[in-house]
Amino acid sequence: MDRNVVLTGNEKCLDQDDIIVSKTDTSGKLTYGNRTFFSFAGLSESECMGKQHNIIRHPEMPRCVFELLWRALKNGEELFTYINNLSSNGDNYWVLAHVTPSTNSSGQTIGYHSNRRAPNRESLNSHIIPLYNELLKVERSHSSPREALSESSKRIDSILQDKKMGFNEFMFSLGV
Repeated sequence: MDRNVVLTGNEKCLDQDDIIVSKTDTSGKLTYGNRTFFSFAGLSESECMGKQHNIIRHPEMPRCVFELLWRALKNGEELFTYINNLSSNGDNYWVLAHVTPSTNSSGQTIGYHSNRRAPNRESLNSHIIPLYNELLKVERSHSSPREALSESSKRIDSILQDKKMGFNEFMFSLGV
């Protein structure tokens, strides 16, 4: 996808029975997507396969959420999180993602599997969007990308420590 796509401000919404599925190798390159994935991404299979999954990353997603995701996956853990994705025409679509490592018969991680469904709109609007806006504000207050990520990660870690919860537990407390 052209990373210079103009954001439209239009949101595409998943129906309650829509499920977006994608798989990647261990480096995050797409190896599978279902029709719903391609439809919402606004891309064809040939435009996606072998490309980094972040081809659909919305620029207004806090980077620290992806750091949490990769940290969990590298530890062999699953993660549930809300993600704002970008369609090729500049539209966005929110999802509740469940991402988990895929393993071979020896238990070695060989890739990652993500199922996404329609988010809980009340949780999204009341909790997630304000939280993500706060994290983005932290990130944007630093000129160094490394420092921005470090500080937003500290902020989400602090929130989780205050609540005495892990990230998945926090997501479930919001009524995913």
